[in-house]
Amino acid sequence: MITYEPFYQTLFKKNITEYQLIYKEGLSANTLHRMHKGLAITTKTLDTLCFILDCEVSDILFYDKTK
Repeated sequence: MITYEPFYQTLFKKNITEYQLIYKEGLSANTLHRMHKGLAITTKTLDTLCFILDCEVSDILFYDKTK
């Protein structure tokens, strides 16, 4: 199962809020909602998040084999 726990840790480390992602960076609130629920996001969205946060994919998601 893919988990977005690293995403929230990355936001915390970089001192960025979800509000900033929505209103300053133009990220869809629906995308963040989907991530909260553990639902799929597109690779384009993943690419956008990596660009905005200046991070690697592993800083956004993690595959947990135990779940």
